[in-house]
Amino acid sequence: MSQSLLRAIALLERVAAGTATLGELAEAEGVHKSTVLRLLRVLEDSGYVQRTDDFRYSLGPGLFRLAQQALDDIDVRALAAPRLRRLRDEVGQTVHVAAFDGRTATYVDKLEPRDAAVRMASRIGSPAALHCTAVGKVFLAALPLPEREALADALDYPRLTPNTLTSPRELLAAAAEVAERGWAYDDAENETFINCVGAPVLGPGGRVLAAVSISVPDVLLPRDAVHDLVPQLLSATREVSRACGYLPAPPTEPEPDPEPDIKPETETEPTEEPVP
Repeated sequence: MSQSLLRAIALLERVAAGTATLGELAEAEGVHKSTVLRLLRVLEDSGYVQRTDDFRYSLGPGLFRLAQQALDDIDVRALAAPRLRRLRDEVGQTVHVAAFDGRTATYVDKLEPRDAAVRMASRIGSPAALHCTAVGKVFLAALPLPEREALADALDYPRLTPNTLTSPRELLAAAAEVAERGWAYDDAENETFINCVGAPVLGPGGRVLAAVSISVPDVLLPRDAVHDLVPQLLSATREVSRACGYLPAPPTEPEPDPEPDIKPETETEPTEEPVP
């Protein structure tokens, strides 16, 4: 890789980190201002940096366009497939992957056990109802509260089983629990004999890229046993999220307990008892 290209990349990284003026950038790179200015002009012409009226540099719209294209080009299905095949084999149940366009969830992949005794009716390309599927609740819970409420109000609520949620109030309460807990369930709400658990796949910045679910007929496992599969589900979605560029925030150290404000005891001279 040429020295000029390496230096241009270094300049972009320094601008992104807040090094903003020509003088600061030249000093940080240890080169003459004319060299830095020549590279900055190329980057500016390409839209990767922009200069303000006070001669400070910031990242330009061309770079954001590339970043957005990179996000759009993340192929979650391809990145997730190896890990989700392992998840399917670990739990011996059907794994679904769903995508969301802001209003509708759609199944984009389905991994069935090789020796499945019961085949499910779900198909790749079919919709996943937001009000009665685990993946649907995952997507709803990921929305900012105003968008979540507006979408819940706009949905239809066909009752598919006796357990189906049938009102915005019920669905919003369930979505709030999902947002707090980090995973969702469908307890025979979409089909009378199927229980599911679901969790999000995250991308850069914590954006929800997809949802993954484990679906189990009740003739194979009871509901509580399906809920017991959540740790394996979350382990898989965490790995897929990392493959998709998600960087979890580092854990924060707990604040140490303040030292108790104990005043030192003052020693007193012993007093002599009077002699009788």
